[in-house]
Amino acid sequence: MEQIPEAALTHVGERGFGIYVHVPFCSVRCGYCDFNTYTAEELGTGLVPGASRATYAQAAIAEVRRARSVLGDRDLPVDTVFFGGGTPTLLVPDDQLSILEAIRSEFGLRPHVEVTTEANPDSVDAESLARLREGGINRVSFGMQSAVDHVLAVLERTHDPRRLPEVVAWAREAGFEQISLDLIYGTPGESTADWERSLDAALACEPDHVSAYSLIVEPGTALARRVRRGEIAMPDDDDLADKYLLADERFEAAGLGWYELSNWARDFPSSDAAPCRHNRLYWTAGDWWGVGPGAHSHVGGVRWWNLKHPAAYADRIAAGESPAQDHEVLSAETQRVERVLLELRLREGLPIEALDDHGRVAVTEQVARGLVRLDDDRLLLTKQGRLLADAVVRDLVS
Repeated sequence: MEQIPEAALTHVGERGFGIYVHVPFCSVRCGYCDFNTYTAEELGTGLVPGASRATYAQAAIAEVRRARSVLGDRDLPVDTVFFGGGTPTLLVPDDQLSILEAIRSEFGLRPHVEVTTEANPDSVDAESLARLREGGINRVSFGMQSAVDHVLAVLERTHDPRRLPEVVAWAREAGFEQISLDLIYGTPGESTADWERSLDAALACEPDHVSAYSLIVEPGTALARRVRRGEIAMPDDDDLADKYLLADERFEAAGLGWYELSNWARDFPSSDAAPCRHNRLYWTAGDWWGVGPGAHSHVGGVRWWNLKHPAAYADRIAAGESPAQDHEVLSAETQRVERVLLELRLREGLPIEALDDHGRVAVTEQVARGLVRLDDDRLLLTKQGRLLADAVVRDLVS
């Protein structure tokens, strides 16, 4: 964005301000993934600034400086930073830390800033984790997905699941304040016993946070092509529901409370220390600037997204131009509908006042079906409602 309307900047940061840094590099492309990622082979060996792992940091830093210029001189210290991808830890640690230092220099970091990096178990070692922690990254999210070899093979994940306890131990020794694990359930061929094995392995690591997502067959992915050819079956809805309920039961028993449909945090809700604060920005209409190819941003009801290909992104940055591909100004009604969609996913639910007349009428039926309940002026999903959250939202907003 070359310029954000002044009206959008009036209350910027009041609900928190974060920076997302998209690192688009992966060692291999996983069959289920539709994220904006590229392998070295796909990008070639050129050293166009920003279009290779070796030169990416300088382009990202240039966009951080552009963000400061666009947002003006208003006091806007950063609450959260999230390095996502892709595999951010394919960058050398000092590259990640140089980007973080640019954010600190341009905006300032709040005293208790949350700084997260995603990592694959095979993309870090004890030394790299220690360097990242020393440099100010205090939360790490490991892409575990499964503890079962044949499940990882279907997903085309290449890490050795037996390495996970070791990397978690390294992260603990490095002093990370929070360690999160990402899981996927419902992979074709994954039995209930396989899923239980993954849950056992995850909980044995005593994580502070767990994300568990049902497998979605995204159009255009290698996994979708395999399903279309009949090589593997589509995930089964009943199987997904059973595995979600099993995970929720196991996590709760281990002291991990759900705070969003697919996320559980240590000692929640009695303690609010472990939920991912950066993701809360997304779910509660906070403001964030997305740095990097394909990254999305939101400030005051204005949303924009960058060019997806690293080379095109890098060319714009090198020319001193905005890397944004397009933008939209969200209407009041769009913002209201998105609020219903996102806040209803949270344990604390949605204020009834966010619903229109149709939605308030629809609540009665949803309560009768046992999918939601009312707590004073808030609408909360029941456990059964969590399984059917998308359908509940459709009824409330259509």
